[in-house]
Amino acid sequence: MTHVPAATRALRLLRFLATRSGPVSATAIAAELGLPRSSVYQLLEAMAEEGFVTHLPEEHRWGLGLAAFEIGSAYLRHDPLERLARPLLERLTEETGATAHLGVLHGADTLYLLKEQPPHAPTLITGVGVRLPAHLTASGRALLAHLPRAQVRALYPTSDSFVTRTGLGPASPSELRELLGRERRQGYAIEEGQVTEGFSSVAAAAFDHNGTPVASISLTIPSARPVTPAALAARARDAAAELTRRLGGRIPQPS
Repeated sequence: MTHVPAATRALRLLRFLATRSGPVSATAIAAELGLPRSSVYQLLEAMAEEGFVTHLPEEHRWGLGLAAFEIGSAYLRHDPLERLARPLLERLTEETGATAHLGVLHGADTLYLLKEQPPHAPTLITGVGVRLPAHLTASGRALLAHLPRAQVRALYPTSDSFVTRTGLGPASPSELRELLGRERRQGYAIEEGQVTEGFSSVAAAAFDHNGTPVASISLTIPSARPVTPAALAARARDAAAELTRRLGGRIPQPS
């Protein structure tokens, strides 16, 4: 067996537990990581002493401990997503002359975390902290397109779940499903006048280590500007791929 340092084993074990939906037996951990059960028990006991894992004796299983939660909370307090994305957005705005956004899903809404705009850019409704219906925004649909269908159905169960701003956009679950399928296959979402008349946006998703969409990078320009959506989308996709790399994520294979 290839020698693996104890620190590396502990980190692999933590990552494995973080991807499970609940506590896991030591046997399952050993099988997944390819380690002897005796080594896994030693790791678990040491990590439990430090609070990174917790033992559920009645279930004979192990789960993440409070210390792991504290580390995750500290990571979030440092605004890592915004810090990693901001230079990418600044570069996009400088090179394309478009307004760039970083967005995440907040229920059925798009929540904008960052906004970079060129000098003398027209005023847009989008801004840091603004929430808009995800099915209308390129930012939101770029993320919805990569969620499990059941999750999308839960967010949009009936036609009553859909609102409109300009009279454009999907108005039923079947319309949204068809649109998301097309945007997933092409690798980006496009919105033309669905949020604000006279403006168009393209967006691409960034992913975590599980291939789950965590944020989107979008570019918005006046619709009259002579730039093809595909050309602008290529820039958004490149930036989203770089953000995925910075997050230690992976881009899922097209389905």
